[in-house]
Amino acid sequence: MSRIEGKYTNYKNENLDEYFKGLGVPYVPRKMMCASHPSLEISKEENAFVVTVSSLMRTSVSKFKLGEDYEEEMPGGTLKNITTLEGDNKMITKSVGPGEVKSTREYDFKDDECIITYTTDKTPAIAKRYYKKN
Repeated sequence: MSRIEGKYTNYKNENLDEYFKGLGVPYVPRKMMCASHPSLEISKEENAFVVTVSSLMRTSVSKFKLGEDYEEEMPGGTLKNITTLEGDNKMITKSVGPGEVKSTREYDFKDDECIITYTTDKTPAIAKRYYKKN
């Protein structure tokens, strides 16, 4: 797990605007999210993961056990999630949000980097956020 745990800084984004536009995020919040470079921290507490994402706009903290359902509060509403581990370097969160919109976040950990790939059934746009481990 030490490969996954740590603090990360966002340094690059791909296709976020199209992705959020496809989800119906209004123009101003969408532009603010696309311009932000959030920090990411992943830690373990006992047998649960804690994922903290911090930006100028907000900080969100999710605590979960792999393979178990949990809820995550987002600006657009509550997501019902389940997170699994694939090998020792990929974490996958599948979500169902308001309006039964399904989405996936794949956290791919390589060397000193984490790449999060965002997909949803509401738009064909695929977005990525790139993070460097501190």
